[in-house]
Amino acid sequence: MSKKILSDSRISRRQFGKSMVKSTGILGSAGVALPFFSCIAKKEKLLKEDQKFVVDTHMHVWANDQKRYPVLHPYKPKFSYDDIPSEATTEMLLADMNQNGVTHSILIQVIFHGWDNSYVVDSIRSYPDRFRGHGLIDPTDPQVAKKLEYWVKEHGLSGMRFSPIYYVNGNNGGDAWLNDSYTDKLWKTAEKLDTVFNFYISTQQLPKLEEMVRRHPDVKICIDHLSQIDLSVADPMPELKKLLAFSNYPNVWVKVSELTSVSKAPYPFYKFHHWVKTVYEQFGPDRLLWGTGYPGSARSAYNRPMLSQELSLIREKMKFVTQEDVEKILGLNAAKLWKLS
Repeated sequence: MSKKILSDSRISRRQFGKSMVKSTGILGSAGVALPFFSCIAKKEKLLKEDQKFVVDTHMHVWANDQKRYPVLHPYKPKFSYDDIPSEATTEMLLADMNQNGVTHSILIQVIFHGWDNSYVVDSIRSYPDRFRGHGLIDPTDPQVAKKLEYWVKEHGLSGMRFSPIYYVNGNNGGDAWLNDSYTDKLWKTAEKLDTVFNFYISTQQLPKLEEMVRRHPDVKICIDHLSQIDLSVADPMPELKKLLAFSNYPNVWVKVSELTSVSKAPYPFYKFHHWVKTVYEQFGPDRLLWGTGYPGSARSAYNRPMLSQELSLIREKMKFVTQEDVEKILGLNAAKLWKLS
């Protein structure tokens, strides 16, 4: 949203958004991208012709309109808007990106909007030059392959996120779906549509994922947050080896993200850099991706570093990463994977 609009109206970004949603439905139902938003999208581009790719490959945003975009948490039926600690709208994200020189973000559907990906869809339609989107679909749904096709072909999503970690140790019916033969249809559909899958997965589930990667070598896979490995234990290597095994598959990328949760340590996580270096050396610089999680003030609400700190972590703090490789991890790899321009 342009500074001129905000200064002329003398209202806050949040007030402006609420007033426009009420009067025009800026982010309309999936399938509608209003002309007004197309104008705003052009103003929000704010990219220099020679600007390098800086791509946040893991960004959650959520709506502040519970009527248009209800909370539909699939694993916590009583979860409500009151349980969300902070706003994290698309407009907040754009302001954060523009202030810190981030050119693009990959929007990952947040769990509490459930299987309804409308907000992500409306966001990428409104700002197609800045965003790509990954939705959520129920992996246990017998029609899961058709659901993938629906969201990708009809609504422009680039892929899906699956979260086996919510099914670990028998939770929510267990994770047998992860490598079950009926899931092959889903993976074949992904190959046909040239979509990207990303997995929020525990290290103990990685062997099942590896089986699927072997069966479907042409499906592009991103493993979130270093596979949520617990780097704080005395010896993470036995579990880390399960992740490193994926370096043998050229269709698998790893996100260097969520070091706050995987290290259980404060920024800049110096004590654990050597483990990240191990992943860097094993996979090489072309298959690592950078991501952060939340926009603006939501970072503080979730006890995450600010965007400027997340950028500095790769650019300056992790001294083992070469300058050429910094540019790959911060953006070039993602630009190729999601076909950004």
